[in-house]
Amino acid sequence: MINVLTPDIYNKIAAGEVVDRPYSVVKELVENAIDAGATEIVVETERGGKGCIRVTDNGCGIAKEELPLAYASHATSKLSSAKDLFAIRTLGFRGEAVASVAAVSRMQIVSRTAEKEAYSLACEGGILGSVQPAAGAEGTCVTVKDLFYNVPARLKFLKSDAQEEADIAGVMARFILSRPEIAFTCLADGKMKYRSFGDGLSAALVAVYGAETLKNCTEIRAEKHGIRLYGFLGNRNFYKANRTYQSLFVNGRYVVNQTVGAAVSNAYASYLMKRQYPFYVLFLDVPPEIVDVNVHPNKADVRFADNQIIYGCVYSIVSAVLDGNSRALEYLANAPAAAPSSMQEVPAAAPAAVEREMSYETAKATLAFDVRMPQAPPKLYDAPPARLEVRQPAAAAPTPASSEDVFAENQRFLREQEHRARQERVDPASLEYKGELFQTYLIYQAGDDAYFIDQHAAHERILFDRLREKTEHRAVVSQPMLVPFVLSLNAQEFAFLEKNFSVLRELGFEAEEFGDTSVRVLAVPADLMGIDLSAFFREVLFSMESLRAIRLADILKDRLATAACKAAVKGGERLTAEEAKQLIERMDGDVGMKCPHGRPAVVKMKKSELEKLFKRIV
Repeated sequence: MINVLTPDIYNKIAAGEVVDRPYSVVKELVENAIDAGATEIVVETERGGKGCIRVTDNGCGIAKEELPLAYASHATSKLSSAKDLFAIRTLGFRGEAVASVAAVSRMQIVSRTAEKEAYSLACEGGILGSVQPAAGAEGTCVTVKDLFYNVPARLKFLKSDAQEEADIAGVMARFILSRPEIAFTCLADGKMKYRSFGDGLSAALVAVYGAETLKNCTEIRAEKHGIRLYGFLGNRNFYKANRTYQSLFVNGRYVVNQTVGAAVSNAYASYLMKRQYPFYVLFLDVPPEIVDVNVHPNKADVRFADNQIIYGCVYSIVSAVLDGNSRALEYLANAPAAAPSSMQEVPAAAPAAVEREMSYETAKATLAFDVRMPQAPPKLYDAPPARLEVRQPAAAAPTPASSEDVFAENQRFLREQEHRARQERVDPASLEYKGELFQTYLIYQAGDDAYFIDQHAAHERILFDRLREKTEHRAVVSQPMLVPFVLSLNAQEFAFLEKNFSVLRELGFEAEEFGDTSVRVLAVPADLMGIDLSAFFREVLFSMESLRAIRLADILKDRLATAACKAAVKGGERLTAEEAKQLIERMDGDVGMKCPHGRPAVVKMKKSELEKLFKRIV
């Protein structure tokens, strides 16, 4: 039997798509405030938004007779017909956010329009109250309490208060950057997190990231093929440990887009090493008819009519600025023909009055880009690769039925492993030293086998194993620092480190909160004195990307490998016969040895292989 769902059920289902955590409630409410024309917005939260979320704005307000419609599903003032979906200029447009939030919380709206009285309307779990007179300034104040109180299954999946607070702060940082003409105030449990004054993009960047970040950035304003790209690019030596410092706004909306992300990353590729990510705050303004914003439940991504056009424009502009070629002067914001400096002066869509070097349609027809594309431009919705035909291995033996059979299988496996290990070892006494090549490779012979040993790689591995064993059994002793080391972080990074303070203490680090989102390191492990703390914590923060746990072996592995590499005998350094003998003895006949970086330390060559090279045998 097919049932027609009641509003309380389908609104809770919709809430699962639109409102998954407190940060998404904040996002939806602030977007509504922006669309209402607010110039001042205040966001207050308690207990990471679980207890209370309050968003107050000075926008146009909601009329008394329309307050009930504000809670209705698919009721919006931003669309009037289906064709409006293809020219969206507002942040909200579906008319489902308020209804979805109200279905899973205790919600109240107090609003006042110009020259009218203020009224309020409450809604608890989707059940409307009655419109009541209220006290309030012009604009709207929305209060959401006890989020998911009536959906306990969703409530238990929320993160800690600190993590939810960090994610809300991240959302607010993006709003401050995307709308630098609006004054924002963000408070968490009464504590100021962010405050901006609506005085331009540079000031907004400083409010979020600090003045030092602004010094390491280049402001760009470019027009190409009818597409406008402007904002800030970190210089070639200004990089971060993860992608949380990358912000892209398409027609004023924050999105994470693969096409633009790949274009920027590829432009930076020749300047950044592994595990380094560029910093950028970029605004991409395109005609609304060539971008679809209705492709993601949370509007977190967009789809372009032609990804090649977007990729080519972004890549060519960013790479020109980074390379410093002659075209870069056209794209720098401080050039004589610079574009206006704030979004308030520039509409979200590219204005037709602006002179364009080539229209979007012309570019689409010719694809005549002055762009050095290192790879084919990515497409968001490519078909999956063709299935490869692979020869199937022989069918595995059936799983043994009895515990005795399982034990026998395990024993056989262990014996095979031991046999393979023995095959990778030789008796050191059987090896006869024959000399060296290029003061780097030691030559040994055992019967019809010759062994070429990279003296640096072998010694490096021996030292690495010794250091690792010592480290794994070390007693943790902390050494106080004369001058504490201070880490300036964003909200997400701070929440990640704060969660792992106890793990850092186990390693021998003493770290504590220092200000809103900064961490102060007071002591380091005594046996790691002199460690590069910037590089160390960059490695730790990189683990945010893959959500790996911070483990002693993982964090110290690169450090130990570096120490072993520096201490090991170098290629080109001549060893005496006695030193060569000691090295082979320390190797304990392990001819399958690899250095800590994975390079082979030993190459084995049979007599028959050598004779084939000289055509003595075929």
